[in-house]
This record gives sequence, structure tokens and C-alpha cells, in this order.
Amino acid sequence: MSAEFWHGVEQFNQKQFYACHDTLEALWMEAIEPQKTFYQAILQIAVALYHLGNSNVRGACILLGEGTNKLRRYEASYAGIDVDKLLEDSVTLLLQLQQQEVASPLLPKINLAIDT
Repeated sequence: MSAEFWHGVEQFNQKQFYACHDTLEALWMEAIEPQKTFYQAILQIAVALYHLGNSNVRGACILLGEGTNKLRRYEASYAGIDVDKLLEDSVTLLLQLQQQEVASPLLPKINLAIDT
């Protein structure tokens, strides 16, 4: 993956979700599959978290749903990313938001995959 992708991951993990969206959107527009959908999944989750930070729970739920559905297409580890962990954390947040059970949500982070 490119340096720009890793910069987007860093932005995501630093909760700079709008900047992450901009970084990954530029990559997404030029990418081919399977990277294209992978970029889109992460940027949708980033925008969901941006919406959540602005108290737009409905928008956050919609984009978390779309992003997690796209992530399900990928193996547990893809492009050096622990997809399973990002998916699990994002789905957990989505369920909490849908059930209105979250006062201070634990936001997903993008973790590196550990080769075994």
C-alpha cells in the first residue's frame, strides 16, 4: 500500500476523520479492485465517526453499516490491516448506537495485522 494510504490510517487513528476521508477518497477515485472497495470501506467508517463527533447518530449508523458491509468482503488480514478487529469494533459501535446504549463510545482504530 502507498504512503498516502498509511497517512490516512494515521489520520484515522488520530481521530482526524475528515482528513482521513479526504486522503482515502483521493486514493479510492484512482484505485482498481480489490483496493477500491477497501479504501471506500475505511473512508465510510471514517465519515461515520466524523458524523458521530457532530452528534449525527443517524448518519453515523448509515455509514457504519455501509462500511462494515464492504469490509466483510475481505480476509481477516488485508493489506497489512487487521480487518477482523476493525470490523468487530465498528459493528459493536453500530449496535450500541442503534440500541442507544452509548454515552461515551469506544471508537474503532485501525490495527496492523500480525503475521503468524
